[in-house]
Amino acid sequence: MENNIIVQPINEPNMTGIRKIFSLTLLFCSALTQAQYTDQINTNRPSMSMGAFAVGKTVMQLESGLYGIKEKHDVLNNKTKGMGLDLTLRYGAFLEQLEFIVDMQYQFDQFEDAIYVTNRNDFKQFLIGAKYLIYDPNKNYHPEVNIYSWKANHKFKWRNLLPSVSVYAGANLIGGKNPYTFPEDQVSPKVMAITQNRFNGVIWTNNIIADKITTDYMSIGWISTVTRSFAAKWSGFVELQVFDSDYYSDIAARVGAAYLLNDNLQLDAYINKNFKDTPAILYGGAGLSWRFDAGYRDILLPGKSDAEKSQSEMDKKMKKQKEKQEKERLDNVLPEGE
Repeated sequence: MENNIIVQPINEPNMTGIRKIFSLTLLFCSALTQAQYTDQINTNRPSMSMGAFAVGKTVMQLESGLYGIKEKHDVLNNKTKGMGLDLTLRYGAFLEQLEFIVDMQYQFDQFEDAIYVTNRNDFKQFLIGAKYLIYDPNKNYHPEVNIYSWKANHKFKWRNLLPSVSVYAGANLIGGKNPYTFPEDQVSPKVMAITQNRFNGVIWTNNIIADKITTDYMSIGWISTVTRSFAAKWSGFVELQVFDSDYYSDIAARVGAAYLLNDNLQLDAYINKNFKDTPAILYGGAGLSWRFDAGYRDILLPGKSDAEKSQSEMDKKMKKQKEKQEKERLDNVLPEGE
């Protein structure tokens, strides 16, 4: 993910075109080495996968939505219909690469079999965990910039195949009395390896998951998500999820889209369908992500690049020159003593 670097606008009238291009290119290259915070909100919704990057130190983010669900089991002859609320809280603390996550899902539904109709409601998921970025291929990477060739700067590089890598560890807090879990369920750990690649505007995210590790029904899963922007404020994704355990195994596919209202607020919608009929599951929903970043201050990761130093020196020179010109202008306009 890129981060925005705040610089003063350069309005020097005698600045050449090449110098402008070079300045902007330095700015872009240095942005790749910055901390986790991005100009626009960095959210996991509406995908079910988790991205590799944190929200940024002191940044708090809320990701929430409503969904409707319908299930039908052809063998057991039962069906379920209902709705639920997703709520994820993310907060960056201590380190720029670290964030803490609370992930909740509360569901209201009606379960019907051949004999009974039961109204249920409870937490379907309650997780507390943390994510840490352990490798970013763009950190301290400063490629040479060709100021004469756009093509040379944008050609495919094998280095782009290197993913950013994060690790996640958390705990499931739902007990065995919950109607959405098996009776032997208990507080149990969840761990995950996360990779994320960027290819010319396409983001490919993979999650490799081991869930409920200490129970009799440990689940191994994989989620792969491809996301792409297709307009200034629109993006879409396709996703495949595979999970396997002695309790339940399945494959599911999702598609969805998101719309950016402003830099800190995003709306989204999605739909999900699994591949089995024991049960057949169809659900979809809509939601929003909101970021609170009033306390954030730009933080550079260790190792200031030559590009950053050059840009900083250029900014200082331009600022001094503008101040000198403004002083000369005022001296010529205002009467002496004013």
